[in-house]
Amino acid sequence: MGKHFSLVAADSFKLGAYRADPSGTAKGGVVVIQEIFGVNHHIRAVCDRLAAEGYAAVAPALFDRQQPNFECGYSPDEIANARKFVANPDWGAMMKDVQAAIDDSQRSGPAAILGFCLGGTLAFLASAKLNGLSAAVGYYGGQIAKNADEKPKVPTQLHFGEKDASIPMSDVDIVKQKRGGDCEIYVYVGAQHGFNCDERGSYDEASAKLAWQRSLAFLQKNLKK
Repeated sequence: MGKHFSLVAADSFKLGAYRADPSGTAKGGVVVIQEIFGVNHHIRAVCDRLAAEGYAAVAPALFDRQQPNFECGYSPDEIANARKFVANPDWGAMMKDVQAAIDDSQRSGPAAILGFCLGGTLAFLASAKLNGLSAAVGYYGGQIAKNADEKPKVPTQLHFGEKDASIPMSDVDIVKQKRGGDCEIYVYVGAQHGFNCDERGSYDEASAKLAWQRSLAFLQKNLKK
C-alpha cells in the first residue's frame, strides 16, 4: 500500500522513511515511530491502517545513521541484536529525524505522532520539545518516567501494559503523578510489553483493540483542519 522515500533532517542527514497515503484527501498527517526493530512489517502495517482511516502516515527510519535500512523480527536473537541501537542512544539525532518527519507530515494537514516502545518515549519527548504537532500518542515508552518532568505542549495520550516486564507499575505511577493532569494515561490489565503487535507472543488482542480505538478517537478529536 505504501512507498519508501527519503527525508532530510536539519543537519542535512538523509534518512529513509515509509509512507502510506489515504485514497482520498488526508484528514491530517501521522508520524509513526518505530520500536527497536526498525521500520519493519509491523510498523509499515500501522502506517497502512492509519491510511485506511484517512491519515497520511510517515515512519522515519531512525536507525539509518547507524545502519541504513535496518529492520528485523522478534526472535530472541533478533531482539538481542536490535538492542545495540539503544545501548547508547543519540536522542538529539533521533529528534532531528523525527522533526523532519513532522515537517513532511504537516503538508497533509494537522500532524500527530504515534510511537511504540522506543517510539513511545520519542512521541512523548516530541510532544514537549518539537514543533508542528497537534497531538501525541505513546505506547509503552520505557523512558517516559525518566523524562516525566517534561511538559507536553500538545494533547498527549499514553498507553501501558500492567504486566510489562520492562516498565514497572512504579514507573507508570511516576508518569501519572507528574503528568496525570495534562496527559490521558491508560493501563491495560494483564497486558505485556508490545501488546499492540500481532506478530509478537505478547500480543493482547483485547488491549490492542481498545488502545487503537482510543488512539483513533484521540486523533480525530485533535487533528482538525
